[in-house]
This record gives sequence, structure tokens and C-alpha cells, in this order.
Amino acid sequence: MKHKRIELPNLPYAYDALEPVISKKVMELHHTRHHLAYVTGVNAAMDRLEKARAGEGLDIDYKATMRDLSFHMNGHKLHSIFWQNLQKSKKDNAPTGALLAKIEEQFGSFEAFQAEFAGAAKTVEGSGWAALVQEGDDLHVIQIQNQNLMTIVETKPLLLIDVWEHAYYLDYFNDRGKWVDAFWSIINWNDVASRLS
Repeated sequence: MKHKRIELPNLPYAYDALEPVISKKVMELHHTRHHLAYVTGVNAAMDRLEKARAGEGLDIDYKATMRDLSFHMNGHKLHSIFWQNLQKSKKDNAPTGALLAKIEEQFGSFEAFQAEFAGAAKTVEGSGWAALVQEGDDLHVIQIQNQNLMTIVETKPLLLIDVWEHAYYLDYFNDRGKWVDAFWSIINWNDVASRLS
């Protein structure tokens, strides 16, 4: 049986909608080159596995293929959430309602959450992500190095920031901290709240 092929999702806004926090050029490259590469990688790995199951190419390198499947599928899934987490820049952008109450309950205050999330994002070793995730009734901030070591088992991502250099280098050069600080104004808190169980 063939698996359904992954497709590049459309963005919910124009490429220039997040300026000046993220430039049109970065959004175009990030979406049409980097995210598309993950989509292509997932499909290629599934093709190799399906050919092996059908008896074609029995010399498949399972270790490499499984790594590719994991890496590219996680890249696709993380980016698909990341795009939805973003919106046009807003001054004094912050969560409200049940999401804010949950953050305050779990972290003590919104400011304490911001400090922990920003700290996680700024200190990921190499390339990766910082994430606010839900595990049962609890919220956690975690780091995701690269994309293969995805997350704690059975957690659900609510909010993600991409700190691979392709997400910010053309706009912020090597100043990841400046990118993380700017990120707060473009978070779509309604989307984050909709992911909270």
C-alpha cells in the first residue's frame, strides 16, 4: 500500500506580511526552499521504503532511510505549526484568557515564561527549535536540537520558534538573540490557544 504523499502547505498570509520582523526574502526562501526540501525528503524516503516492501531494491540502507524519514517528517511538521503560530506584528502582543491563565499557573507569570522560552531558544546548540509543549495537564518549554530528537514522547507542540540560521540569518546575521527578542511581536496567540487541550 502506498502512503499519501506530503505536500507543501500554503502560508496563511503573504510573504511580506511579517515584515519588518521577518523579511519577504527570508519568508520566500524559508518556505519555498527549506520547507519544500523537507517535503521532498519525506516523499523520497517513503518511495525507497515502498520499493523495498515491493521487492525492488532490497539493498536499501534502512539506517539512512529511517533517519531521512524522521528528519524530514519532523521538519515538515514543525514548520507547518510554526507558520500557523505567526501573524502580522502587534505592539504589546501577549496571550489572554485560558492560555494566559495556564501559563501563569505553570510558570508563575507570563514574564517568567518569556524568560524561559527565550533562554531555551537562544541556547539551543547548533540548529534547532524552542517549543512550548503540553504533556497531559502540564506545559513545558523544551529545546529540539536539529529535528530528529523531536520532543518528549506524547507531548503536543503549542508554540515553536525556528532557530536554524535559515530562519533569521539574512535579517539578523548571527544575532540569534535579536531574532528571538523580535519574535514575540509576531506570535499568533489565538493559534497557540487553539492547540491547548
